[in-house]
Amino acid sequence: MQQRTITILGGGFSGSMVAIQLAHLSQPLAGTVHVVEPRPVLGPGLAYLDRRPEHLLNVRAPNISAFPDQPSHFVDWLHATRRPVCENNFCPRQTYGRYLQDLTASILARPAANGLRFVWHQQAAVGVEVAPNQRAATVRLADGTEIQSDIVVLALGNFPPPAVAGSSSCISHPGFHNNPWAEGALRTIKPDDEVVLIGSGLTAVDVVLGLRADGHRAPITAVSRNKRWPVSNEWYGVPYPSFYETKLRGLYTVGEVVAAVRQQVRQAAEQGIPWRPVFDSLRPHLGAIWAAWPLVEQARFMRHLASLWSVLRHRSPPQNDAALHALMAGGQLRMQSGRVRGIELADDTLRVQIERQGASTYLTAQHVINCTGPLLDYTRIPDPVVVKLREAGHLQPDPLRLGILTDSHGALLNATGEASALLFTLGPSRRPAYFESTAVPELRQQAVALAQELGCRWNISQ
Repeated sequence: MQQRTITILGGGFSGSMVAIQLAHLSQPLAGTVHVVEPRPVLGPGLAYLDRRPEHLLNVRAPNISAFPDQPSHFVDWLHATRRPVCENNFCPRQTYGRYLQDLTASILARPAANGLRFVWHQQAAVGVEVAPNQRAATVRLADGTEIQSDIVVLALGNFPPPAVAGSSSCISHPGFHNNPWAEGALRTIKPDDEVVLIGSGLTAVDVVLGLRADGHRAPITAVSRNKRWPVSNEWYGVPYPSFYETKLRGLYTVGEVVAAVRQQVRQAAEQGIPWRPVFDSLRPHLGAIWAAWPLVEQARFMRHLASLWSVLRHRSPPQNDAALHALMAGGQLRMQSGRVRGIELADDTLRVQIERQGASTYLTAQHVINCTGPLLDYTRIPDPVVVKLREAGHLQPDPLRLGILTDSHGALLNATGEASALLFTLGPSRRPAYFESTAVPELRQQAVALAQELGCRWNISQ
């Protein structure tokens, strides 16, 4: 049997899941899977390497097994490893990170039953050079190692947030934190330092809870255009029946879909059913709804509804929601509506300009934290692998700047729209295809589908 090589760039959730699913393919395979990941552990990535116990998953434990066909796998692991019971079934992210670490350790320890061998390179990739025949690539690592590869999977995860508008004069100021996930980023904040958060999504919630756990006492102000925190992720037991086939399939405008969903929410309310389960019933079909919209409609959604959708769709565990409301009731946490237009130095503090309805107001604080989310625009991502593939024409950012253009299998499209037989991606980079491409249930399904596709191509190539 011919030996083949797959190289996975990134060993966070997406990259590790592809490796794990490849190890579980049933057909006999021969070759090596290289996972390139510079972090000190393989599996958790940035999202689940979090060492703060107050930072919780926003998906319940029974819904985040690594294996869709074994829904109790994570819960069984919790019992087997005698982990503490997770309040309301929302576990700390560090616990899930340990689960992923255990899964990846098991495939590194010995060859898989199907014959694949897995190797971890604890360093960064600095380039991917595609052969002229487009059938192989050389992956170059920071120490000079070269991996000759038949398949390369880009599982690069999320990139640090883009710089806040008008923040160039204070980018190096110790009180300005453009990337709240940088190691030790918030450790310099003293209990009596005032803090301004830019954004009010799940990242802002994590920052607030981290400050609370550290004994922070001073005011915290979140600046948000929609002036909304993520809603509480309540559980209502009985799922709402899907209405995609009867009400949504064949709708090609945002307005039509919104009207149909609102009608369904009203009908559910008449039966005493809240809106959350109605929204949740859409989850398996979100990719199809998004893909049915022409580009102009997708752009309309991004302009007018994306921020509201994020609040309603990406919810916060009930205990987090209760903590936020307690801080707001006590006056320590508050929210101000508007858009940040600039940040400037003001003696030893930072002055934040906020615009709302054409008028500007100002906030002054010792610390300003960017909680607006990761950089998605692949025309701006400075990672050397991305830059070189983009410049060579092998990687095409999408028109809405949400990620990378791919075919239905995750194969990268070139400038002429031709799908690569060599380069694949999954995870947040596939937002142009699905829009929702960040949560565990969606990403694990992508990993399963990609592993199966690569297994099929493996057999065809024999």
